[in-house]
Amino acid sequence: MAGTSGGRPSIYPTLLYADAKAAIRQLTEAFGFTELSVFEGEDGSVLHAELVQGNGAVMVGSKGRGGVFDAAMKDAGTTGVYVVVDDVDAHHRRAVDHGAEILMPPTDQDYGSRDYMAQDLEGNVWSFGTYAPEIAG
Repeated sequence: MAGTSGGRPSIYPTLLYADAKAAIRQLTEAFGFTELSVFEGEDGSVLHAELVQGNGAVMVGSKGRGGVFDAAMKDAGTTGVYVVVDDVDAHHRRAVDHGAEILMPPTDQDYGSRDYMAQDLEGNVWSFGTYAPEIAG
């Protein structure tokens, strides 16, 4: 399959924020993402950013910058994203220490996962847990 060689993920959740710079700060500081790249427009808006967590990534940008994707997402609601982490409790403590809004504390699930849920500054729901489905290639 095209785009899946070299261990690269083939799906990248993409979120647009009214304040993408604040979102990037929260995602890196509270949720442990690492900035891979951030491209800004002349006006300082985030045209495109890539943030990495484990072997996955999300793409982030500023709302209202124009273009087909921005227009398509204009009336979109919030998004939910699930991220696999090794130590849910340590990850949760980091999020709490950075003031993230916790919707559900670390909880053992019936299907074997341990996870927690938080909300970012613009209402998107982020779940962090140990459940990692095997995807046959």
